[in-house]
Amino acid sequence: MSFFGLDCVKKKEKETERKIRANDREYNHSFRYATNAIKTSKYNLLTFLPLNLFEQFQRIANAYFLCLLVLQVIPAISSLSWFTTVVPLTLVLTVTAVKDAIDDINRHRSDRKVNNRKAQVLIDGELRSERWMNVQVGDIIRLENNQFVTADLLLLSSSEPLNLVYIETAELDGETNLKVKQALTVTGEMGGSVESLAAFKGEVCCEAPNNRLDRFMGTLVWKEQKYPLDNQSVLLRGCTLRNTDWCFGLVLFAGPETKLMQNCGKSSFKRTSIDRLMNILVLFIFGFLVLMCIILAVGHGIWENYEGSKAMGFVPRTEDVGPAFSAFLTFWSYIIILNTVVPISLYVSMEVIRLGNSYYINWDRLMYYGRSDTPAEARTTTLNEELGQIRYVFSDKTGTLTQNIMTFNKCSINGKTYGDVYDHYTDQRLEITEDMIPVDFSFNSLADPKFQFYDSSLLEAVKLEMVEVQSFFRLLALCHTVMPEEKNKDLVYQAQSPDEGALVTAARNFGFVFRSRTPESLTIVEMGVQRTFDLLAILDFNNVRKRMSVIVRSPEGRLSLYCKGADTIIYQRLHHSCSKLMEETTEHLNEFAGEGLRTLVLAYKDLDEAYFSEWQQRHLEANTALEEREEKLNLLYEEIERDLLLIGATAIEDKLQDGVSQTIEQLAKADIKIWVLTGDKQETAENIGYACNLLREEMSDVFIVAAHSPETVRQELRDARAKMRPGSGEDAFFIPESILGNDPKVVQDESVNGDYGLVISGHSLAFALEGSMELELLRTACMCKTVICCRVTPLQKAQVVELVKRYKKAVTLAIGDGANDVSMIKAAHIGVGISGQEGMQAVLSSDFSFAQFRFLQRLLLVHGRWSYLRMCKFLRYFFYKNFTFTFVHFWYAFFCGFSAQTVYDEGFIALYNLVYTSLPVLGMALFDQDVNDGWSLQYPQLYVPGQLSRYFSKTAFMKCALHSCYSSLVLFFIPYFTVYDSMRSDGKQLADYQSFAVLTQTCLTVAVCVQLSLDLSYWTAVNHLFVWGSLGMYFIVTFTMQSDGLYQLHPKSFQFVGTGRNSMDQFSVWLTVLLTAVLCVLPVLVHRFIFIQLNPTINDTVRFKVRRKKDQRPAPQRRAKIRRSSTRRSGYAFSHAQGYGDLVTSKRFLRRPAITRATAFNPTGRSPAFKPTGRSAGYSPSNKAQNSKQEAEPTELQRYRAVHDSTL
Repeated sequence: MSFFGLDCVKKKEKETERKIRANDREYNHSFRYATNAIKTSKYNLLTFLPLNLFEQFQRIANAYFLCLLVLQVIPAISSLSWFTTVVPLTLVLTVTAVKDAIDDINRHRSDRKVNNRKAQVLIDGELRSERWMNVQVGDIIRLENNQFVTADLLLLSSSEPLNLVYIETAELDGETNLKVKQALTVTGEMGGSVESLAAFKGEVCCEAPNNRLDRFMGTLVWKEQKYPLDNQSVLLRGCTLRNTDWCFGLVLFAGPETKLMQNCGKSSFKRTSIDRLMNILVLFIFGFLVLMCIILAVGHGIWENYEGSKAMGFVPRTEDVGPAFSAFLTFWSYIIILNTVVPISLYVSMEVIRLGNSYYINWDRLMYYGRSDTPAEARTTTLNEELGQIRYVFSDKTGTLTQNIMTFNKCSINGKTYGDVYDHYTDQRLEITEDMIPVDFSFNSLADPKFQFYDSSLLEAVKLEMVEVQSFFRLLALCHTVMPEEKNKDLVYQAQSPDEGALVTAARNFGFVFRSRTPESLTIVEMGVQRTFDLLAILDFNNVRKRMSVIVRSPEGRLSLYCKGADTIIYQRLHHSCSKLMEETTEHLNEFAGEGLRTLVLAYKDLDEAYFSEWQQRHLEANTALEEREEKLNLLYEEIERDLLLIGATAIEDKLQDGVSQTIEQLAKADIKIWVLTGDKQETAENIGYACNLLREEMSDVFIVAAHSPETVRQELRDARAKMRPGSGEDAFFIPESILGNDPKVVQDESVNGDYGLVISGHSLAFALEGSMELELLRTACMCKTVICCRVTPLQKAQVVELVKRYKKAVTLAIGDGANDVSMIKAAHIGVGISGQEGMQAVLSSDFSFAQFRFLQRLLLVHGRWSYLRMCKFLRYFFYKNFTFTFVHFWYAFFCGFSAQTVYDEGFIALYNLVYTSLPVLGMALFDQDVNDGWSLQYPQLYVPGQLSRYFSKTAFMKCALHSCYSSLVLFFIPYFTVYDSMRSDGKQLADYQSFAVLTQTCLTVAVCVQLSLDLSYWTAVNHLFVWGSLGMYFIVTFTMQSDGLYQLHPKSFQFVGTGRNSMDQFSVWLTVLLTAVLCVLPVLVHRFIFIQLNPTINDTVRFKVRRKKDQRPAPQRRAKIRRSSTRRSGYAFSHAQGYGDLVTSKRFLRRPAITRATAFNPTGRSPAFKPTGRSAGYSPSNKAQNSKQEAEPTELQRYRAVHDSTL
């Protein structure tokens, strides 16, 4: 076991391979495989207190206050009570511990909920209901439809023909399209027989646990035969069984050894950049404190040696205490007295500020998503100011940038485009809005009511029976691998690719309804008439072909090949007679691509019966060949897919989330770089990159790195870097960043001329992330404006984030919505989860969460910037007021014989940070804003100073310390010379200790309040109350504590009787207070005036504009729909796996019979219960309900004004 992070028992040896015997727990237990229980929590009852305190005392200030507490309990050196430190320290530790405990309790609850799920496990020849946590490696489990996969399983058998199962992997990779897995034939023969499965004693030898989601290698030995195993027969934990009544699987990996948990990453204790800087500053301050105390202790020793004997009547001392020992004791006394340079109240106040700014995020109505009733949530309260320093954003694609919804928007048929709506009078194209009436498909009782199309001319062409239009939709209804189902009389399409689902649903609504398929036939309903086509061959898709074809025979006996694919591929195979139509279609494709749509080209040809019979025979021979099967099949496909006749093209929108493009544009203006890390294929990711303006046509170049060897990857990266910055060396430029003896290397930013993009594939990224090449990748990527990584694993996402964190002095943010994003979210400085369609795994692991990507700009540019600005102002002011307070003690020591006497009244010392100065600075840190949120969004450049740590850094701290030193000199010596040899108006002497103390503390209180007033940019009623109320409270408390009544009650505690009243009735005292206040703030005013005139910052410029416009919000920018010309077109967009066509045509693939004509088309209309679930403007492979209309996305300013006006 592990206790306090120490291994108390011998560690399990690292696995190199795994051996499993089915239905033999005793054998498998000997290998000490992990159980299926998971643990994402950090603590338990025994470890919470020590581990939490260990984490909290990593904050150096907490350790400093603990040491101070130890000193205060020693009577010989303590001049202050011990409870002045122990109470606030205990409060800080307790509040933080309670917050951490609540977070971890929630993790425990989540773990218990998962671990206590029920599963049917085959034990002792019968199925038993067991908790997930009790499942072990080697057990056989029965899964039923819509159940989560319990552990990583080897599929043994299923209810479907050919032992297929359908799974949804949304929790793993964020994709909702279904995937197909298939069991071995030898195990599939056991079917659902419990007796056969209980007698199964197969032995599996496979790879050790790892995080590769796309790879599995192993063998099964059964009945003295060895069978190869691959990823096609493995079901991973986190998947969901769909459209399969039942299946049985053998547990290969359980609990923390499953691929899902291997990719989750470890929970880490996140601290902000300011926290890390504060650790350094506290060490420096402590060193400076020790230096001051040494100086004063030496001074005390010298004074005792030369002057101590003369003051024996006033300062009695023990005879046996010499000057040296007295100096030693004085050193520790001054350590206690001067500890206010870093008061414990600083950290209490910081936690309050962070909590308050977290609530602002939770309460922000402009980050509330009404459709799903999801508010923004700050799931941690310790990272708010870090949001104001983000330099790199790492984003998932599916479900984060996109909605994972494909919509059939436009098409081109026989040289004519459909999909745009024109004004009948002006013939101008109209922008489609939610108020526009869509095409009425009521003639078709099988139409999808959620499908929306606005160009009625296409439906009219269908009804007029135009041959080309009917051929177009007939191709869409036949050329695909979609699986239809009838569930409670509802028609459901299950597609491996959402693109296919959208196209088939479009054909369905226009009267060409795909109804059923068998291995040998396809049944469709054309305008109410059922027709069954013989399916003779499927020429399957792969990444090289970028197209798919089907060969069918119509009921009339016509033999045809239908093909769809990328335009560049299809155009090479067209008949020369299509040249004119190809030119017209190319123009339409350019227009579609300019709008960011994904395009496919459709073509067909009629086949000769004799030729096809001969070709079919050769196809059968090639398909059964043992050698060079793929090459032979490709040659046959190339042969028959020639001289095609062009029909037209489709244009599908991979629907972005609302406001994605505007958000990316705003973040780019704020100098925030966005890297997209996605599991999707390269082409799909590129399409989204262009659609949301991450990649642009006007970029100087977009580099594609897709090599398959380390040497080639290295060369491609260097070639890209050489093109961006000719003459750049092979060695990275480092900035030495020495902190506390460590020397981390920081890669320097390198400037380039022009904007560049980088697209790198997963297999290339795997080589590039190796130690010898990671700097090549980082240097090249950081020169680019946009980086897109495709086909990456969850672990690779985290490795990319760690690479940037390690070598760039920058704050990172990761945003995602699926379980595949968890490791990336945990690795980044800030993790943001989007509560979308892919479950809540990302949200549960995140620091902040909301429902839409567009809210990220408000989180960073408004809340993040304000939080950082407020925290920096708070720290600068807090250090100023406390350094000034403390340095006055230092100067006073030279005039009191270094006796460790305090310059202030003890009551003032106790209340200075607690009452007199706490609320004003808290008010500033909670309510201050340099400009309002509207201007923050209007000028994203305001965000840049935070990235460069301009508001608080070591330099800013030193300036603050120098200002405090100057102010302390003013606050000590001006009152000193004011009371020196001075007389009151009544003739009595003013130069006494108590009068000097009251004058000095009054000057100090007024001066720091005036300084705060200058620092405040935004005065609210609360700020006025806190500032002037605290100042008034000082005078009220001073007069009260120095009154005759309290002195009579307790003379020892209230010795300054009448001092305040006697001092403050002197005109010279008030002149002194005014003079010290003016002199303290004068350097600040001069410095600000000069710099605003000579070198104004972006904040100064914007605030000047605000003042000129009387703080009016900028007018909302109406964004016209941008139509950009482009020669780039997306290619074949389907994502289903190669080889799926073979499964479709296999003889045992489906058991569902073809739907009869009577049930396939109901001319009298649908029953009220009929609810088709496929969709185009909204097709979702997960069959989740979608809104039929998408609201037009207003800008952030418009949304603010809408809420602001409603509250007036």
